[in-house]
Amino acid sequence: MSLEIFGFRALWSPLFFLFVLLVLGGYYLLTVKYRTKFKYSEPLTKRQGLYFVAGMVVLYAIKGSPVDLMGHLMFYAHMIQMAILYLVVPPLVIMGIPQWVWRAAINYKGVKPLFDFFTKPLIALILFNGVFSIYHIPDVFDIVKTDMLLHTAYTTILFLLATFMWWPILNELPERDTLGGLKKVGYVFANGVLLTPACALIIFADTPMYNTYSDPNAWAQALQLCVPSTTLANLNLSGPEMFNSMSLIHDQQLGGVIMKIIQEIVYGIILAQIFFAWYKKEQEETPIEKEHMLNPQPIK
Repeated sequence: MSLEIFGFRALWSPLFFLFVLLVLGGYYLLTVKYRTKFKYSEPLTKRQGLYFVAGMVVLYAIKGSPVDLMGHLMFYAHMIQMAILYLVVPPLVIMGIPQWVWRAAINYKGVKPLFDFFTKPLIALILFNGVFSIYHIPDVFDIVKTDMLLHTAYTTILFLLATFMWWPILNELPERDTLGGLKKVGYVFANGVLLTPACALIIFADTPMYNTYSDPNAWAQALQLCVPSTTLANLNLSGPEMFNSMSLIHDQQLGGVIMKIIQEIVYGIILAQIFFAWYKKEQEETPIEKEHMLNPQPIK
């Protein structure tokens, strides 16, 4: 059955599109038009602008496009959405916001102590992976997926925790780059290990775990999060099997596999970036060390 039956609002989320446009407009005003009004500001680079715009485009693609609706119909689409929202968008946002903006924001009175605490590597690792794993406990998942307020709050908190998790290895502030190359590699591997149990639980389960994808009543209630109730009232829907040719268990297992694959791809890219930066730093330092060895300074 075609997704068109749910209407334009459910498919393209015009309010969320407006929100993304407002964020992009605010970003332009802050970093370009009125930048000179801020002390210690620096010109926006093309690289930063591309990263931030890409982050907003990807954000809308997974939260405002039909992908969001599909995430309520098929579990594998939900896991694609989760993987991209928390593993792809935060890095793009972190690298897209200029350093002077980050300094002004995180050094603000009242923000700094909280930011310093939540971005401590060990705390950031445990909180993000712990909250992500708790979300996918069946009882928690079914409650959150059927309550608009809880769903909005939980996904927002998880996005913030994902940003904190990525911060120690992706921030470009020299004074906050506290992890060396080897520690960053270990940090990425630890992330992969901590996320594995949740994926394994989903992949190797032999029965459908979530009522919001197996029980027609719970599924219809969850669908109200993205489809207007007036539209749903005019539709005769029996359950998610109307839109998914796979069995519930295969859909669930595919979701776990996709989550793990996207995670490995993203972490692989980040590891390559870390190795490249590490190698570049070593190459820049080596000539200086060689020069010092060939021409040692006399002791005075």
